[in-house]
Amino acid sequence: METVLASAMAILGTLLGAIVSGRAQERAAARAAEANHREEIRRDRLKAIMDLTSAVSEHRTVMWRRGDAMLKGRSAERIEVLRDESHESRKAVTGPLTALLVLIQDQEVHDAATHMITLTYAMREAFPSPSDLAEADTREAAKDTLTAARYDAVVAHDRFRDVAARYLNAT
Repeated sequence: METVLASAMAILGTLLGAIVSGRAQERAAARAAEANHREEIRRDRLKAIMDLTSAVSEHRTVMWRRGDAMLKGRSAERIEVLRDESHESRKAVTGPLTALLVLIQDQEVHDAATHMITLTYAMREAFPSPSDLAEADTREAAKDTLTAARYDAVVAHDRFRDVAARYLNAT
């Protein structure tokens, strides 16, 4: 009888050990899956930030080239090509902005992104009008206005980058 009881205890001990070991493995696997999921979300957030800054930077560059072409009196065809490019580069901002707004639920990041985009789009308001181009003094003032608008957009871009970096480093 003692042998049977000892065997039963050994079997029970083995079963309990297997159950405890199995539970520990399940928890470890769940923690690893959760860590992988967090890292995947972090990568997606970083990609959204990078894609948005790249798209806005491209749009800012095209807007500068378009305004500069107007200031330098380039042909209407050249200005039309740059206008089309600026429309396309502006459209390219929408997807990355949407991804960022969905993936990052931080108001400071949203505000910095909106500010960056607003100032980049505002470069259009700095374009010279045909009457501005008639006189050299006015042309120089128009160039200064366009340069200041680009500078403001770059500063907002850098601020967004810094805010987004702080957000990523905190998560």
